[in-house]
This record gives sequence, structure tokens and C-alpha cells, in this order.
Amino acid sequence: MSTPPATPIDAPKDTVGFAKHDHHGCIASTVEAAVSHCTDKGLQLTPVRRRVLEILLKRHQAMGAYDILDVLRNEGLGAQPPVAYRALDFLVTNGFAHKIERLNAFVACAHPCQDHAPIFMICKECNAVAETHSDLSLGRLGQAAADVGFEIERMVVEVEGRCPNCKSSVKGSAA
Repeated sequence: MSTPPATPIDAPKDTVGFAKHDHHGCIASTVEAAVSHCTDKGLQLTPVRRRVLEILLKRHQAMGAYDILDVLRNEGLGAQPPVAYRALDFLVTNGFAHKIERLNAFVACAHPCQDHAPIFMICKECNAVAETHSDLSLGRLGQAAADVGFEIERMVVEVEGRCPNCKSSVKGSAA
């Protein structure tokens, strides 16, 4: 029996973003983890920081800082860009959110408070973003680095395509 070829990045099956799940539970458990982490580390999860995290969690989409600022402004939590950027910087620095470079936007982290190498699957139709992660020592990338004595410390992979919903709608309209 032959072993299937290794993929460039061997990702686990616990991808969050495209699959149906308990959305309210997802939001509650992530906010609870953020509160606990901040308490343990002596960090301030201010009302604005918490609300920005909740906004990102609710959307499961990449959001620009100005999109977030619009929500904050409508809720009376701030109208100036530094309000959103400071909150996002805090969330990214502390592992509660990620910046999607390709979109110049942000998403809530699907694996908060865990050291991981995120892989982002970005739907080019609806901008939904799913996050999974990879073990840096696995796959061809990890092997290539090891072969030359390189130690990977940080990796972010962003891939573009169609999410299951958009892929289905394209197939459905072609029929």
C-alpha cells in the first residue's frame, strides 16, 4: 500500500469558518477565553477591545478597520480611526485576531491563546475566511526548511478560492 504524497502544508480537519457550527457558543467561548487570558496576563480587555472581538467573531469575514469603525460609531463607542486601530492592534498582538494581508483586513482567531501557524482560506466571492493551522514541522515546507537547517518561527498562509456556499451557487447557476 502506497503512502499518499505529502501536501505542501498538512492541515488538520478542525477548520473554522465555512462549516455550520454553534455560532453563539463560538462567540461566547472565544470571548470567555480572551477575558481569562487577559486576567491571567494582567491585560486590559476594555469594552471597545471586547466589542471589536465580538464584531469579528460575529461576521466570520475579513473586515477592514473602517468597517469595524462604522459599527463602533453606530454603537457610540468611537468615531476616530485610532479607536479601531488600537483595539485591532491589541487583539492581533495578543493572539485574538489576525491580519489578512491580502485583504488588508482582520479576522478573529479561531484558535485563540494557542501557538499555531495559521492558514487562511479566503473566498473571493463573499470574503468569508476560514482558519485552520499547520504544524510547522510537517509537510514539504517543514521538510524543505529542515533540509537546509532553517528554523521556521512564524508562518502565515493565505489562499484564495471559493467557499462551499459560493462554489455551490456557481454550480447551481450553471445547470
